[in-house]
Amino acid sequence: MGKKTNIGLALAASGAAIWAGTKMTSKPVKRQTKPFFEGEKPRIFAHRGGAALAPESSLAAFKHAAELGVDGFEIDIRMTKDEELIVFHDQFIDRTTNGSGRVSDYTLAELKEFDLGYHFRDLQGEQTYRGKDEKILSLKEALEAFPDHLFNIDMKEDPDTYEGSLMPSKLWRLIEKLDVMDRVLVTSFYDEQIDRFSLYSQDRVAIGAGENEARKAFSLFRSGFGHLYHPNADAIQIPTKHKSIPLDSKGFIEFLTALNIQVEYWTVNDVETMDRLLRLGADGIITDRPDIAIHLVKND
Repeated sequence: MGKKTNIGLALAASGAAIWAGTKMTSKPVKRQTKPFFEGEKPRIFAHRGGAALAPESSLAAFKHAAELGVDGFEIDIRMTKDEELIVFHDQFIDRTTNGSGRVSDYTLAELKEFDLGYHFRDLQGEQTYRGKDEKILSLKEALEAFPDHLFNIDMKEDPDTYEGSLMPSKLWRLIEKLDVMDRVLVTSFYDEQIDRFSLYSQDRVAIGAGENEARKAFSLFRSGFGHLYHPNADAIQIPTKHKSIPLDSKGFIEFLTALNIQVEYWTVNDVETMDRLLRLGADGIITDRPDIAIHLVKND
């Protein structure tokens, strides 16, 4: 055995000892509970206002969900040509309005000329909202219209775009101006967007995990090294499974709960899955069918 081999084995052994020592001594770091999470659980969030019951992201949807008794709304935001934040999911307006083109090619005033209920069909397949004057909402309008509700805000713009580069700072300034820090949670599939927003918010707003953060949490839990996970988010919002991998195990929920991380599942629309998740200990459900979820919670 050569000298280099001996040195290599010694370094490997040293590294293993350090790794083992870390495993023995590292302690999980719990997140501090933000005001956003205070109150009774489980909580029901209407996905885009309850997209199965009224046109998604519309005032009608939010009003209906509020009347049903939801705790809050899960919404997406985009940026207009005149740099206004609007409540809207898609990059294009074609799917949900009678217009066409990119959101970013229109001003807020121009977008409000389109019919947000144009393509919506209710549970019976009827176009009950076409021509009913449902308009695209600005984020400011939505936050001011529902002062007693929580908002789970998903930044949709890609961080590499012009709109994406401005969105975190624009969002923070609006939250600060309206003084709604305690009733919003900000998240994005893009971890970079969350990091940018956090530079402004400085831990004054609840943060949801991005895709990479959620993957890291699950990977460490599944590999047996969950004690090495140091969370950078206050909540993890996930589907019940990713491809063929289930994400809704009792063990994973308990792992996150022990770190004071809120666990919410999207987009859950059937009563059987809702009931199972809540019995497993999920903190909340994000759903297109808030009517079903509210009925389940109230009659549990």
